Amino acid sequence: VMEQQTVSIAKAGITTTLNARATVLAAANPAYSRYDTRRSPAENMALPASLLSRFDLMWLILDRADAELDAALAQHVLNVHRVSSSASASTGSISEEVLEPSELRAYIAKARTFTPEVPRELNEYIACAYAEMRAEEAASENPHSYTTARTLLGILRLSEALARLRFSDIVEQGDVDEALRLMQMSKISLLENRDSRGRASADPISEIYGIIRDYAVRSGSQEVAFQKAMRLIQPRGFREEQLRTCLSEYSSLNVWSLDDNMNVLFGEDDLPV
Repeated sequence: VMEQQTVSIAKAGITTTLNARATVLAAANPAYSRYDTRRSPAENMALPASLLSRFDLMWLILDRADAELDAALAQHVLNVHRVSSSASASTGSISEEVLEPSELRAYIAKARTFTPEVPRELNEYIACAYAEMRAEEAASENPHSYTTARTLLGILRLSEALARLRFSDIVEQGDVDEALRLMQMSKISLLENRDSRGRASADPISEIYGIIRDYAVRSGSQEVAFQKAMRLIQPRGFREEQLRTCLSEYSSLNVWSLDDNMNVLFGEDDLPV
């Protein structure tokens, strides 16, 4: 549907093809239950870059331990559970006015009546911004996303959507700037959650991880002994020091756990069936 922008129907004797014009909001979990910050989003989600490029914005949200945020979230959940209403469970720390569902529906219905257009004078501005994005990506050693013609269409879609929010039929430069800012922040979310050293997935530590995980998948075992891991990596030219580093780092990421003898233990949901 996303690729062809059409949906085929063959039911009750009716065979036809309809246009598919809808906003797609999707969420994806890591392919092996744990997000590996050493790898790209495409590798973590096991989805091709050609599919991910069809999304205008992509945000990486990791569940990191934070005492203050965890306590606030727990308090909110407990309040909601107690009063069975997220609105009445507010602790008073949020000062913004809360819209009623009927008001929000009316606002969206009104905004959809507008059909914004991009004025000719903004064409060069958008084209230059797109060219700059392409240049920045070309200069990056490890890009997390790919800027294509779909990106340009995404800028236009977001700019038009922002104009609708203002109840306007004309896209202004501020709308374009905000669309570009959203795309930039989306990319930053992918970068700042990487390993602090920013290494690509093709480093020795990640290769050792791949060797161990592939063996566990093939053998169907949730445990890989340290000596077995040594025998797996030595023909590839890796050293014991690199193996120990790999075991410790991926254990800190909760990808696997280690016993006292440095044997690798996978959880029940960490390996594909």
